[in-house]
Amino acid sequence: MIEWLENIDRSLFLWLNSFHSELFDGFFWCVTNKYFGIPFYLIGIFLLVRGFGWKKGLILTAGAVLAVALADQTAQHLFKNVFERWRPSHNNEIKDLVHIVNDYRGGVNGFVSSHAANMFAIAMFLGLILNRKVMVIGILIAGLIAYSRIYLGVHYPADVLCGGILGLCIGWLVYRFFYNVLTLNK
Repeated sequence: MIEWLENIDRSLFLWLNSFHSELFDGFFWCVTNKYFGIPFYLIGIFLLVRGFGWKKGLILTAGAVLAVALADQTAQHLFKNVFERWRPSHNNEIKDLVHIVNDYRGGVNGFVSSHAANMFAIAMFLGLILNRKVMVIGILIAGLIAYSRIYLGVHYPADVLCGGILGLCIGWLVYRFFYNVLTLNK
């Protein structure tokens, strides 16, 4: 069963990774950059402060930072270091078939995607705190970043899917903590 799922994941990866061009190489190289999400973060902070005032806005900003930090560390220490699943760019069986951009191959282990976990966590947290429009925009941005990881050849679809689910769960848990424990009602 596991081998069957891995074969589907590998086939889907090779198909999604095959749609490349010089224009898309540059675009997805920018999208995957850790600074790409900064405008979303800044707009989120602005909306939190505007909607809740300075004190609660800054506390909620700390919540957003906490959601990203928990997603990042969970992805790294409870998944990548435990499952040790090679990234496509490091998998000897397919690495010659993988489209690589700027010779970027990422670290050795890729399950789950930290990029996906981080962005989906903050999208969920901010969306639940603020409104559905913010959540939809955040999830679209997170999805674009997740696909960029496949495009660049450093994650399988299951890596970004599971990273996204992890991020959504962590974003929701951090939201529940801030909403219930700290009673930061609107």
